[in-house]
Amino acid sequence: MSNALDALIEIFTWVGLGAGSLLTLTAVILLLADGTWLPVRAVVEHVEGGRVVRWFDADGGVNEAPLSAHDDEKIGRADMADVFYRRGTANRMRLTRSSPVVRFVSLLAAGVLGLGVVAFVVSIVLLFARG
Repeated sequence: MSNALDALIEIFTWVGLGAGSLLTLTAVILLLADGTWLPVRAVVEHVEGGRVVRWFDADGGVNEAPLSAHDDEKIGRADMADVFYRRGTANRMRLTRSSPVVRFVSLLAAGVLGLGVVAFVVSIVLLFARG
């Protein structure tokens, strides 16, 4: 039983630290690829195809983006909304600063790394407890 437990802890240590490191690197790459999203107050207007939001960017340009069904539902009947637009790209907006994909990969990386660290600490404690 002791050998099986040691093997299991060793596997969790190596897989947790290795996969967690790769997931952390992936999260950093995704974060950099996502770009910089700046907050802005946008006006919600009704047009023929549905509703759109319009805002001024940091350079003074006017931008417009259609609201998806999900975004339209979250904004509701408001005439103005706080949105985030991507710096350097025209007519792109979203309602959250960070991407859900980046958030998911970051949390997964933290969980897997945490598993590896806990398994490592348990292996060290067992090493000294048996000695």
